[in-house]
Amino acid sequence: MRVLVTGGSGYLGSAIVKALATRGHEPIVFARHASAAGLPGRAVDGNVRDRMAVRRAAEGVDAIVHAAALVSAWHPQPSTFDDVNVGGLEATLDAARAFGIRRIVYTSSFLARPPADSPVALAANDYQRTKSRAREVAHAAIDEGLPLVSLVPGVVYGPGEATEGNLIGRMVADHLAGRLPGLIGAERCWSYAYVNDVAEAHVSALTPGVPTGEYLLGGDNAPQMRVFEIIRDETGAALPWRIPYALATAMGWVEEMRAGLTGRPPAITRGIVEILRHDWSMSSTRSVEALNYRITPLETGMRALLSARS
Repeated sequence: MRVLVTGGSGYLGSAIVKALATRGHEPIVFARHASAAGLPGRAVDGNVRDRMAVRRAAEGVDAIVHAAALVSAWHPQPSTFDDVNVGGLEATLDAARAFGIRRIVYTSSFLARPPADSPVALAANDYQRTKSRAREVAHAAIDEGLPLVSLVPGVVYGPGEATEGNLIGRMVADHLAGRLPGLIGAERCWSYAYVNDVAEAHVSALTPGVPTGEYLLGGDNAPQMRVFEIIRDETGAALPWRIPYALATAMGWVEEMRAGLTGRPPAITRGIVEILRHDWSMSSTRSVEALNYRITPLETGMRALLSARS
C-alpha cells in the first residue's frame, strides 16, 4: 500500500514511516525537509499549509496518515497553530475527497480531549485550542462518511531526538544535565505511550476492516514523578524538586512578558501550568481490541530511552 505520511520527518512521524516500511508498505514522506531526513520510501518536500502541495503529494496514494502538527507551547504568531493544526487537516481531507482515498488516519492529541478530572476540554494554549478544533473537524469528517480513523496518543515517549514532540526525552535530558528546575504537578497522572507502540497502531489503523472513529493510544497511567523515580533507580540521579503552582504561574507570567518583548520562546507559560494541574490518564482498551495495540510498560520504555542515551 502506498501511504502518504504528512509530518513524516517528525518524532512520531518518522517512527510511523519506519513501521510502514517494515510491514511492507511504501511510505511517501511529506514534510518541509523530507529529503534531508534519510527515511525509507519517497521524500516529498512540502508544507501542509500549502493545499496544492498536499494534493499533489496525495495523488496516486492508497491511504494517508496525517501526523503533521505544530507541537509547541508558544509561537510568536498564534495563527500559525490554526494554519498548521486545523488548516493542515482540512487540506488533507480535501485531498482525500478529491482522489477518493479509502483510508485516512489522523494523529490527534490527548490534550484535544477533556482531562480525566473534568468534563470540559481545555484551551490553555494555542496548541491545545487548535488540536481541540481539529478533533471537531475530524469527527465531522467521520460523520460525513469519510473513511477516517482518529488516533489519540497519550504522552509519546521513547528513544529519539529530544524535540518538542518528545517531551519526556527533553525533560530527561534536562534533568540528567542539571537543567530541569523542577516538576509542576508532580503527582498528576499522565498516560505514557511508547513511540513504537503508537507508530504500530497507526499502521494497524490502515486495515480496511478497522471501523472509523476515535481510538485512544495511552499506556501506563502514572504520576509525572514516576518517570524520575525510574531514572533514579537506573542512574542514581536525585529526584527533581516540586514547584508549587503559584510560583509556576508567576514564572509563566514573567516568561510570557519576556517572550513578547524578545520574540524568544518562554521556558514556561501560564497555559502549561494550567494543563499540568489536571489528570490526563486514559484507557486504551478499545484500541487493544480493535488495533492489537501493544502497551510497553513504562519501566521498560524508560530503560530503552536511557539506554539509547548512553
